Amino acid sequence: MKRIAIGSISEIGERRSRTIRIGELEIALFKLSDGTFRAVENRCPHKGGKLSEGIVCDHHVFCPLHDWKINLTDGLVQAPDEGCVTTFEVEVDEVSGTIWLHVDDEHILVS
Repeated sequence: MKRIAIGSISEIGERRSRTIRIGELEIALFKLSDGTFRAVENRCPHKGGKLSEGIVCDHHVFCPLHDWKINLTDGLVQAPDEGCVTTFEVEVDEVSGTIWLHVDDEHILVS
């Protein structure tokens, strides 16, 4: 497991996103309205829409292509649609404001 510093909490507005690239791997990082951060692969399982361009509501993101609703906590697509996206652990250092992303070595090696 790699722990990668990806930015500062002040760099991302509420209910906004940022795209992080690690080799070929593209991750969407979201700041939710409660100030927490979530990270998922930046690709809807339906037609590959960039989730970082979707609308965030509560702890879900809506795919910009076909409005699939995806839970940012567990990556599950909400019914009646089916599927899931990979989620990534996010850690925030409240003192420094640094955002850390935890990525499995297997994801880095594949990318």
